[in-house]
Amino acid sequence: MKAGGEVHVIGAGLAGLSAAVRLAEAGKCVTVYEAAPNAGGRCRSFYDKRLDRIIDNGNHLLLSGNFSVMHYLDTIGAENELKGPIRAEFPFVDIGDNLFWTVRPDRGAIPWSVFKAERRVPGTSISDYFSVWRLFRASPLNTVSDCLATEGAMWHHFWRPIIVSALNTNPASASATLLWNMLRETFGKGEAACRPLIAKHGLSQSFVDPALAYLSGKGCKVRFNQRIREISSVGYNVTAIEATETVKIGKKDAVILAVPPVPAEQLVPELLVPNAFQTIVNGHFRILGELPETNLIGIIGGTAEWLFVRGDIVSVTISAASKFSGKSEIEIADSMWADIRLVFGIDISRRGPCRIIKEKRATFEQTPEQVARRPTTMMGRANMFLAGDWTNTGLPATLEGAVRSGIAAANCALNHMEMSEAS
Repeated sequence: MKAGGEVHVIGAGLAGLSAAVRLAEAGKCVTVYEAAPNAGGRCRSFYDKRLDRIIDNGNHLLLSGNFSVMHYLDTIGAENELKGPIRAEFPFVDIGDNLFWTVRPDRGAIPWSVFKAERRVPGTSISDYFSVWRLFRASPLNTVSDCLATEGAMWHHFWRPIIVSALNTNPASASATLLWNMLRETFGKGEAACRPLIAKHGLSQSFVDPALAYLSGKGCKVRFNQRIREISSVGYNVTAIEATETVKIGKKDAVILAVPPVPAEQLVPELLVPNAFQTIVNGHFRILGELPETNLIGIIGGTAEWLFVRGDIVSVTISAASKFSGKSEIEIADSMWADIRLVFGIDISRRGPCRIIKEKRATFEQTPEQVARRPTTMMGRANMFLAGDWTNTGLPATLEGAVRSGIAAANCALNHMEMSEAS
């Protein structure tokens, strides 16, 4: 029997799983409650009959500088489940102008390569690169457009595709501080911190299944189809959670709420949460022919921003895609296929089956106004803590942010349990 109380984690997305893993690593008794019949949330894979392949719910690009994710994968024994180039490189194609180039960050933090014209983004000058320091001076109220020129080659060929994919928000109105924080931890540390990585076999195989196996091996319980209907409190302490049965929360126990902002607000009405959201649309195409050796390509001048390749499946991502919410699958697939055909030179007659996935609330809208609504891990309860990529991590709503939030919530729960033991 494990000493101390129990931690009840509500939600088995990446934030909830990372919290549970951190707690299990510390030797605590953990029960995870998930409303769905499977774990992973927006970070999962599934078998698609139409494609006859395992595909991801959405495409996620990691960078080698995402240290929280890397520690999480190492803990659950999945450190070899990512793939990417040996050196940091980001290939781009402007399909309108038929331009191809590759962004290769320098080994150190100082970008000496910008002094060589052949290493710069096409059409840019040396001065374009030093405008990034305006982000360093940005206040929480500043948008990207307050700090960077939203026209010209540097914007269209670099900043816009980077920002829209990282923040899933209209680039001009996105939070400048979120962008800076992301850049500081990755591109700002040089090539070793910004190597692009994707799941080798699928998101579930990399992030979810190994975590569930790890938790099982530590004696933790994961209960599916368990929607939490109510959280009861007396004063500042949670006393019970209501699922299919009432679960009493004792003095030495803790609760981690790791659900999206809408259900979090429903369970804790006084909680201030982001209330504006953005869509991501992903398309998965099975290609009937040979594909070049590549993991990803950035697209300029097309419908999508990024194209991912795994086996014979090409996946296409459109970020900040609310305008596509009302379009049919056929319309979206045709637009995406036009991008694929132009990038790879594939004859349209060779298009195989495809699957379009719309995630209407993929992330909160990462503007200064919505960032100000992000709650902290400590959310006004002595024994309940928040986790999720939408909480105040200081980072965009990414996998790194989700994992970091889960670890932060777990550490708060551990501190609470330690103090309860001592009192």
